[in-house]
Amino acid sequence: MGAIIILEDTALAEEDEAIEVAKKQALEIQRITQRLDMLDRRLDNIDSMVTAVAERVMSQLVTINITCPHCGKDIEIAIVGSQKPTR
Repeated sequence: MGAIIILEDTALAEEDEAIEVAKKQALEIQRITQRLDMLDRRLDNIDSMVTAVAERVMSQLVTINITCPHCGKDIEIAIVGSQKPTR
C-alpha cells in the first residue's frame, strides 16, 4: 500500500512540474509577442518618418550641413527632387 502512495505522489509531482513548465513557456511566448508588437510599432513609426522625409525631399530642396570630425571642414549636401515617388 505504501508503494502505491509513493507512486501516486511521484506522478502528481511530475504533473505539477509539467504544469509549471507549461506556464513558464506561456509567459515566455506572451513576452515575445509583446516585444514583437513593440518592434512592429517602432518600425511603423520609422517608416512614417522616412516617408515624410522622402516626400519633403521630392517636393523641395533639402540642405544638410555636416562638419568632418577628422579635419573640421564643413560639408554641405543639397538634395533636390522634382516628383513624388510612387509605390
